[in-house]
Amino acid sequence: MTKRQETYTARVLARAADRGDAPAFDFVTESGTEHLGYAELDRRAKEIAAWLQEHGLSGRQVLLLHPSDLSFVTAFVGCLYAGAVAVPAPPPAGRERHFERLARIAADARVAAVLTTAAHAPAIEAWFATAGPAPLPCLATDAGPVGDAGHWREPAARPDDLAFLQYTSGSTSAPKGVMVSQRNLMANEAAIARATGASPRSVFGSWLPLYHDMGLIGHVLQPLWQGARAALMDPATFLRRPGAWLEMIGDHGVTVGGGPNFAYDMCVRRVKDADLARLDLSGWEAACNGAEPVRADTVEAFTRRFAPAGFRPEAFFPCYGMAETTLLVSGTPRGTRPFVRTVDAGALERGELTAADGDLPARTLVGSGVVHTEDFEVRVVDPDSALPLAAGRVGEIWVRGASVADGYWARPEATAETFGARLAGEPPAQAGNWLRTGDLGALADGQLYVTGRLKEMILVNGRNIYPHDVEAAARAADRSLGTGAAFAVQAGDGGRERLVVVLETAGPEEADPLEVVERVQAAVAAEFAVPAGTVLLVAPGTVRRTTSGKIRRTLMRRLFLAGDLSPGYAVLEPAVAALVARIPAPV
Repeated sequence: MTKRQETYTARVLARAADRGDAPAFDFVTESGTEHLGYAELDRRAKEIAAWLQEHGLSGRQVLLLHPSDLSFVTAFVGCLYAGAVAVPAPPPAGRERHFERLARIAADARVAAVLTTAAHAPAIEAWFATAGPAPLPCLATDAGPVGDAGHWREPAARPDDLAFLQYTSGSTSAPKGVMVSQRNLMANEAAIARATGASPRSVFGSWLPLYHDMGLIGHVLQPLWQGARAALMDPATFLRRPGAWLEMIGDHGVTVGGGPNFAYDMCVRRVKDADLARLDLSGWEAACNGAEPVRADTVEAFTRRFAPAGFRPEAFFPCYGMAETTLLVSGTPRGTRPFVRTVDAGALERGELTAADGDLPARTLVGSGVVHTEDFEVRVVDPDSALPLAAGRVGEIWVRGASVADGYWARPEATAETFGARLAGEPPAQAGNWLRTGDLGALADGQLYVTGRLKEMILVNGRNIYPHDVEAAARAADRSLGTGAAFAVQAGDGGRERLVVVLETAGPEEADPLEVVERVQAAVAAEFAVPAGTVLLVAPGTVRRTTSGKIRRTLMRRLFLAGDLSPGYAVLEPAVAALVARIPAPV
């Protein structure tokens, strides 16, 4: 690579010059498609960059509050072109708590300006002027020419310069901004290309929020890095009609694109038989599945359901990554089927991947792919002793490599705790900082198996149980049940841990909720030999997720204990009911 392309900014400038009027992005809506070519993107971005430079914002943090459409793409590239540090965040939805979260991010990042759209600008400007931490200049980037591209100056970007701040999707009262440098971005885009087999001929496709790492880095910045083309869709369109995403894949020739496991579940449940004839998934080469545990039943069900539309099992691309590693860490080799391993459930609870034997309870795990050694080092480590564990043992996943960010913005203690881990007994010549991911997993058969979150493990009756396994078993108990959240609370004499299961339901009105709850309790008891004495049936949309689709179990536990879930029907153990007086007992 030439010196000119040592930074991501230089790479995009070169791609724009090379590609000219070639198509860059299509934004797909239910009423039509908006197109953006490389030359037009370059022009709009330089206009935005010129405005930022004119206002002295080079090297400063700039808050991006755009919907997940082409206005976000031009604003983000405009920040790169200006040498400003983009801080992507979801635009406010009109509720006070959304503005309060934005205020916390703005204060933490020390932003100097806000870029948004004409539709959002008045409310944002008024809020920051009256209730925000400080008045901020606010530019509507879609309101015609905003700056003179002729006055734009190419920034002297260096590899160690910040490219943007990625605020972690679970941020609440104490948001943490991951510092992604130009070097990190270049390294991870190369890792994504190696793992997926993407090239300038690839076509990317996504409905994911663009202010989140999987949508931004995987589906906007990777096609720009390649000089390729991408089709984008608003997340709300996908949530209303998941089949629209699959239609977009066929209509736009998408070869690389995906989302969390729940997205594939939604397609299986909600795409009707009559719609299959309109789908063409034969060109899909890398159906990325990450951001939450990849489930074998989902992989099997999606493959079977959409085989008539041309979907091939080897197209599935289970993967693993996070904001702290810029994005991708591992992925399934292209052209191979997902690696599936059935293990003894009791051994898994003890931290071992042991092959299932006979009639004993078993768990089926899907591998999250291989780790390319030129991109990362990965170890599975005992989180208490910091000693590496042997293959097949479950521990915390530790990572280091050029894609690992430098830390959290203005949070030295959190940075040291998360990014500054040291392996016990590592030779001095090899010693260095490791990223503690907080994820549990194991290395076996050359695959990385992610088994859960360290802080979300449920300890009931002395047993370690993975919440996503409980949720899957509970959901399968009745066809009316959807997304769930399982967690434990301490209640009763001695503060014993008791299991709580919250499940969204959209069942028919004539369905007996008590029978549904009893089926859930029976399924959990049969699968795990632990009681599910507390089960709540709630409306669709109640279970909170991050912007990438991860279930926010810690938040759900907090809402439950505060009595803020408003279930349609609930069965509570007496000891648990004493903790949550505002949730009524069933009648």
